Amino acid sequence: MKPRVRFAPSPTGPLHIGGARTALFNWLFARHHGGTFVLRIEDTDLERSTKEFEQSILDGMTWMGLTWDDELVYQTQRMPLYKDHVQKLLDEGKAYRCSCTPEELETKRKAALAAGQKPKYDGKCRKNPPPASTPAAIRFKAPEMGTTTFHDICRGTISFENSELDDLIIARSDGTPTYNFTVVVDDVTMKMTHIIRGDDHLNNTPRQVLLYQAFNYPIPEFAHLPMIYGPDRKKLSKRHGATSVFEYKDMGFLPSAMMNYLARLGWSSGDQEIFTIEELIEKFDLNQVGSTPAIFDLEKLRWVNSQHLAKYSVADLVNLTRPFLQQLGVALTDQTYAERAIASERERGKTLKELAEASAFYFRDEIVFDPTAAEKWLNPEGKKILTTLRDRLGTLNDWNVDVIKAIFDALGKDMGLKMVNLAQPVRVAMTGTTVSPGIYEVLAILGKERTLKRIARALA
Repeated sequence: MKPRVRFAPSPTGPLHIGGARTALFNWLFARHHGGTFVLRIEDTDLERSTKEFEQSILDGMTWMGLTWDDELVYQTQRMPLYKDHVQKLLDEGKAYRCSCTPEELETKRKAALAAGQKPKYDGKCRKNPPPASTPAAIRFKAPEMGTTTFHDICRGTISFENSELDDLIIARSDGTPTYNFTVVVDDVTMKMTHIIRGDDHLNNTPRQVLLYQAFNYPIPEFAHLPMIYGPDRKKLSKRHGATSVFEYKDMGFLPSAMMNYLARLGWSSGDQEIFTIEELIEKFDLNQVGSTPAIFDLEKLRWVNSQHLAKYSVADLVNLTRPFLQQLGVALTDQTYAERAIASERERGKTLKELAEASAFYFRDEIVFDPTAAEKWLNPEGKKILTTLRDRLGTLNDWNVDVIKAIFDALGKDMGLKMVNLAQPVRVAMTGTTVSPGIYEVLAILGKERTLKRIARALA
């Protein structure tokens, strides 16, 4: 039987890195085995769920290329199904009404903690059911003895003592179902064969397994993915930088690079680091997913992105970089010139945004000088160099790297200057900074007219 898997985000925030990795692993598993990947929106938290967050999740998945099969499923449209399943457990004596107030439960929780005990429900209403007229939540009657065991593809056999599990609330007093209950009902009725999710859900699994057993439903296979930590080995959060997938899109990362990098957070295939999407689908195997936390490393992501950028033609790079240049107020009007300019910077720009920022000086009429660079290199000595260089370059009829290099070589010899002292004033005059590709190449790309204008501006 071909697998059916799902990604089930709550629209209470954007698609974050951990969720995107979970979605990716489900998608790769389905595509590798020719199965079905379903997207379910768990929107029962009516106070926090918004259509804006839902759309941002859909947009993030679309940007990454994580296409889903079947129609979108919304939990809020399945309330009658949950209600029927709650009633079934009540009718079979596998659930009971509980009228304990939140205040009572909090008092009991604090007392248990003070006594050094696990803060679990004491079963008051299980032993003494409240009157039918009393508002009440519904609790699942969990077994009090024995062990709940399940197999995890990534971790092997896992067991929990039932004495450690309390009677789970499956419906609140207002009738709304709870997460662990709706997940089981949804996964069974949607015929999910594998549940692939983060290991922060690991403690929920024995409770869900007990619900499967209570309904006499087949138990799917589980795979709990390792958590993603920041460089400080703590759970990834905003203090480590961007956590939303779309933030990385805005930073100029390619979707193929993001898929490649996220796939390698917890999964490996030999020593291979760079994968095409086709290779990821071909090689993905849940048995090769580890159990130790994965470390999110922005520098590694930038390197992976640079490897994917390297696969593009210069013409494609220009088109990919164009929106980021437009954000900088730069318009590309000459495709040939743009290709030469961006090609010169492709080794330095590891993201599309970096590439745009590094190459923007080629397209600006007014150069903004870095104050420190200008103070150091556009001093009287630097201006003397620029004046002499302007006069010599102005006589050239041919304009190419070899001719420009010959001018620099002669000038350095005549003025008794090392190349760094000769090149840096020119580099600042051309780019506004002290960092650029080789100065001969920069001048050759800029052309004679732009070069002389920039020298004149620097002298002024």
